[in-house]
Amino acid sequence: MRPRRSVMLYLAAWLLLGLMLAGLLDAVTGAPWSAALLFALPLALLYGCASGFSSYYLCRAYPLASKPWYAVLGIFACTALCAGALWTAAGSGWSELLRGGAPGPLAVTRPFAALMFGLGVILYGMTAVGQYLALEFERARHLERRELEMKLAAREAELRMLRAQVDPHFLFNSLNSISALTSIDPAAARGMTLQLSDFFRRSLGMDAHRHVPLVQEIALVRAFLAVEQVRFGPRLRFEETLDEEAGACLVPPMILQPLVENAVKHGIGNRLDGGAVRIAAERAGSLLRIRVENDADEEDDAAAPAAGCGIGLDNVRRRLAAAFAHEASIHWTREPQRFRVDLTLPASCLPEPAPAT
Repeated sequence: MRPRRSVMLYLAAWLLLGLMLAGLLDAVTGAPWSAALLFALPLALLYGCASGFSSYYLCRAYPLASKPWYAVLGIFACTALCAGALWTAAGSGWSELLRGGAPGPLAVTRPFAALMFGLGVILYGMTAVGQYLALEFERARHLERRELEMKLAAREAELRMLRAQVDPHFLFNSLNSISALTSIDPAAARGMTLQLSDFFRRSLGMDAHRHVPLVQEIALVRAFLAVEQVRFGPRLRFEETLDEEAGACLVPPMILQPLVENAVKHGIGNRLDGGAVRIAAERAGSLLRIRVENDADEEDDAAAPAAGCGIGLDNVRRRLAAAFAHEASIHWTREPQRFRVDLTLPASCLPEPAPAT
């Protein structure tokens, strides 16, 4: 669509030049306006097409960045002189054809021929300059597109690297728990192994997606907590508050799992009577707000993760920055007997399927 529009604009410009040439012919020779138009418009379109193709291939063959300026100037000067002479000759032949060999006002006189020749040289030079500008614009757009593609590739690589850190970290902690249960409660260890297998089976389907609905992410959190439930039993409770609009919003896959893992390991695991992990999510206009909260002992203030020091918190912060830049944020707060992490990210949903016709 764009090349066709460019061609139409180019031909329209040459039609305007044809009107100007008809006006010059009318002023110099006194030819009727209809005859002047019949002479000038086809001649202008012919020269526009010929000079356009010629200058395009010459600009491709003699790029400014790799050829000396004087060589380029010499080539185009010679070509413009030849093009102007050929256009003048074509004008003389076209006028003779229109007159049918009889004398009349359409005869190309020497002054008009000189005017056509000079105009042809100037128009060819302007066409060549326009071709160079178009080629430079195309090159700049190509470089900009390549730079954008490289940035996107780098961001995708960073996201894959950060996403790959989640599974080994979680697997390491889970295997340690299974190892500890093996000698104490073999049945619980076997149950935890089965739950771990179910968790990874669920997470495998999320690797192919850059974003998943929040309800799917919450389902994965439940699968993770089912693994930990084998070890903690009734000491571990899970509460969720999720409105319908928030559940349909898209989030990076397994973005909540490191936060819930920290809540279990650093919060619930350090309390003799256990505690609850709470997740609340709501959509506020164009933003999605998610809160992950867990019970914690007051004596563990010194053990609370400092900003940027926890592996899970740092991973989530970097993944949000790579996926949403400044549009997303993460903040964590230590309160008496409670640790809270707040996520804010853009609210976007999958497009609804079109109704069947």
